[in-house]
Amino acid sequence: MKVIHTADWHIGQIFYDYSRQEEHAYFLEWLIGFITDEKIDLLLISGDVYDGPNPSAEAQKLFYSFLREVTYKNQQLKIIITAGNHDSASRIEAPNPLLQEMNVTVRGVVKRNSEGDIDLDNLIEPIYNDGNIAAYCLAVPYLRQGDYPHSESYSDGVQQLYHLLYNRVKDKGIPVIAMGHLQATGSELSENDRSERAIIGGVEGISPDAFDSGIIYTALGHLHRAQRVSGRDNVRYSGSPLPMTFAEKNNKHKVVMINIEEENVSIDNIDIPLYTSLLSIPSQPSRIESILEEINKLPIGEVNNHSPYLEIKILIDGPDTSFKFRIEEALKDKSVRLAKISPFYPQRGESKITALTFEQLQEIDPLDVANDYYRRNYGDSDMPQMMQEFIKEAIEEVKS
Repeated sequence: MKVIHTADWHIGQIFYDYSRQEEHAYFLEWLIGFITDEKIDLLLISGDVYDGPNPSAEAQKLFYSFLREVTYKNQQLKIIITAGNHDSASRIEAPNPLLQEMNVTVRGVVKRNSEGDIDLDNLIEPIYNDGNIAAYCLAVPYLRQGDYPHSESYSDGVQQLYHLLYNRVKDKGIPVIAMGHLQATGSELSENDRSERAIIGGVEGISPDAFDSGIIYTALGHLHRAQRVSGRDNVRYSGSPLPMTFAEKNNKHKVVMINIEEENVSIDNIDIPLYTSLLSIPSQPSRIESILEEINKLPIGEVNNHSPYLEIKILIDGPDTSFKFRIEEALKDKSVRLAKISPFYPQRGESKITALTFEQLQEIDPLDVANDYYRRNYGDSDMPQMMQEFIKEAIEEVKS
């Protein structure tokens, strides 16, 4: 059995006002070709199909067109999709009655039976080969409060659920695959990437021990960097097929191919060709003069959908209202798409007046307040004399 593991597509993402529809379409077209050429038997999509719980009609059309085309071209293909925290658990499950006709299963909601117990069987998906069950998949979506057995912590509850599911099928002598959308301990986040940290919402990481050693492969989603977890070769994040933020611009984007032959399992990373790239200049935050020099080195040409997205990191060491205009003017003939200007400030000084009493504040010179603010925002340098003169004039005007 040949398996492809992928996750975190985030279809419908708007990247600093730019639609990524064409980039996603390019990836999905490549994926269809790869699945067809390699005669893949099983496709696992471990959460965050969409970038938000209310995807646009355009995003949904792209996704369902992919499912229709890939299953039409590959009659043997089974697809299992689990919801991520960006997805609406119920919305993504809604088309299940139609998708089942295409051998596609979606799991988003953790259901309970009439006794109030978790419906474990609904999260265990059999995978057939020539009419026989060739493997079981523990199709676990992103788990929210109450989706796991009662326990003292989130991580304990998640571990209990995986153990219950595995114990339900382990004695049947058939290979078991697991899916999950979570943050595993021992995994690595993209540097300075707030999106991955924000997604987890502060809950505890899940120990890889949640995935029993008898599970032949665990397909994880949530973190956007392709990686093994705690050195376990068969517990992996596939990573996202596109860089979702500038912090991910150096990530290697892949799908994971797993080849299962009886008890032998081989795992390979397959590189995904990117439609476009992300570029940050300069390497370290710099003043506007240095940035203009860097811009001058960029390729000249018309902007199109293959042009790189550009982030500019500018050092703000004094009041300047013209830098954005100067940057935009310098980019007019460059074949890049300006996405973000990231301001950086010198190390801020400490305020000398915030600890004053109300009575003391009544006696302080307003110019001292302005100077204190300036030092805190632009390092310990003094406010330019011309600016001090303007503030003095304004103070005198108010007094008069």
